[in-house]
Amino acid sequence: MDRQNNQLGAKELYQAQSHICKHVFSFANSMCLNCAVQLGIPDIIHNHKQPITLPELVSSLHLPPGKTSSLHRLLRLLVHFGFFTTKNVNTDEGDQEGYVLTPSSRLLLKSEIPNLSPLVRAMVDPVLVTPWHFLGDWFHGSDKTAFETAHGVGIWEFGGQNPKFSHTLNEAMASDSEMMNFVVGECKAVFEGLSSLADVGGGTGRIARIILDAFPHIKCTVFDLPHVVANLPESGNLNYVGGDMFDSIPSTDAILLKHVLHDWSDEECVKILKSCKEAIPSKDDGGKVIIIEMVIDGERDEHDVAETKLVYDILMMVLVSGRERTEKEWEHIFLQAGFSHYKITPTFGARSLIEVYP
Repeated sequence: MDRQNNQLGAKELYQAQSHICKHVFSFANSMCLNCAVQLGIPDIIHNHKQPITLPELVSSLHLPPGKTSSLHRLLRLLVHFGFFTTKNVNTDEGDQEGYVLTPSSRLLLKSEIPNLSPLVRAMVDPVLVTPWHFLGDWFHGSDKTAFETAHGVGIWEFGGQNPKFSHTLNEAMASDSEMMNFVVGECKAVFEGLSSLADVGGGTGRIARIILDAFPHIKCTVFDLPHVVANLPESGNLNYVGGDMFDSIPSTDAILLKHVLHDWSDEECVKILKSCKEAIPSKDDGGKVIIIEMVIDGERDEHDVAETKLVYDILMMVLVSGRERTEKEWEHIFLQAGFSHYKITPTFGARSLIEVYP
């Protein structure tokens, strides 16, 4: 045994072994969660209207009786991670364990809004999982991302060549955008007084519609790549414009960038923000850029939030050329792009709302 290991007690070594195994097998957590979504377990529990026993769940899922024990083992893990919980149920056979939803599994209900099940399915899609196997090769190579090392092209070009994957990714981003309902509700002052808004990188326009529900007088423009917004139906104050945000952005009072800048390098972010600055009026005339992004703050973040931000940062490294940033790093980008000051509102779990002014 190594001398240093020989100085550690058996308890410490077993704890270290458990720590390694926990992270080596963490992929199983996401796969089991995806399995629950694929089977529709959250929806079945929700529709049951009361705690559902294991036999009732097996029957509702139309599973072979021989899979009962396996389903119990799957649910035992997901209960441990807080996706479900249990309550005692009085049945003809006596007291049994019944499964109920938690706040996390309620966000996976296909019948509700927001519904994050498309995000779960997308993140375990083989297209997005495969690049992680190439991460070590990427460090030794010259490709911009591990995604490019794995697939031969970058993620945006791959999406343009593979409509099915593009649809999966867009559905995931749209489901995540449903959380904007809470942002708009809690930060109405951010949008009050605006007569026009451009949602840059706004995809199919889900965020714009959420904003219009709360502020129907705002003229909303969804600005994205031409193939993304082609043939999308316009209505009332909602219209779509195709283009390249690195070149120019339609003139507007304010610009919304939700989960856009973390896809890009610092230099590319400066270019995007300079395009934004040219498209909006001065601060005195109400011009601003509204950014929804993560702000890494290791000293203040709770452990789970900090972990989520750090994992997302590596995700950006693997899939695109971007990153999650600290406040200091955000400030540097804003000043480089010619903006005068900013305000951060860190009230959305792992994400913050950042207002940036010319």
